[in-house]
Amino acid sequence: MRIGILTISDRASRGEYEDLSGGAIEAWLKRTITSRWEPLRRIVPDGIEPVQDALVTLCDEDHADLVLTTGGTGPAPRDLTPEAMRLVIERELPGFGELMRRISLESVPTAILSRQMAGTRGRTLIVNLPGKPASISVCLNAVFPAIPYCLDLIGAGRIETDPELCPAFRPA
Repeated sequence: MRIGILTISDRASRGEYEDLSGGAIEAWLKRTITSRWEPLRRIVPDGIEPVQDALVTLCDEDHADLVLTTGGTGPAPRDLTPEAMRLVIERELPGFGELMRRISLESVPTAILSRQMAGTRGRTLIVNLPGKPASISVCLNAVFPAIPYCLDLIGAGRIETDPELCPAFRPA
């Protein structure tokens, strides 16, 4: 099981500040996943081409089963992660973005500005998470119960979770 963690940030890609969001994703996964997995961490600047290229590489060359992105999903001019995603994915899974926005609205009214989405490319599931580290666990707690079964359905690697932290749903 290979999991790509892609941070999309101009400043983090230039080394101007530490990638706290990618670290938050990796820490959440380490606490939650009980099966063996390998993280593939990347940092790219905002923009369509860098994000598109990184996603294609993680999916097609690195053979990641799951890619979790952070950043670039707001309404600012450089926030172009969804536009890059649409050029990469074969199938969109709108329920992921809908649930992340709904659960985030319980904490912050600006969640309606978020443009997170998810989709598949071959045997890889790609999920866009928010850029704020505090929001990452909120969103992962909401959507991750469906991820192991989604990976099963698309022919990706099998993933197991700690049921006390994240009860993965798989139909009987």
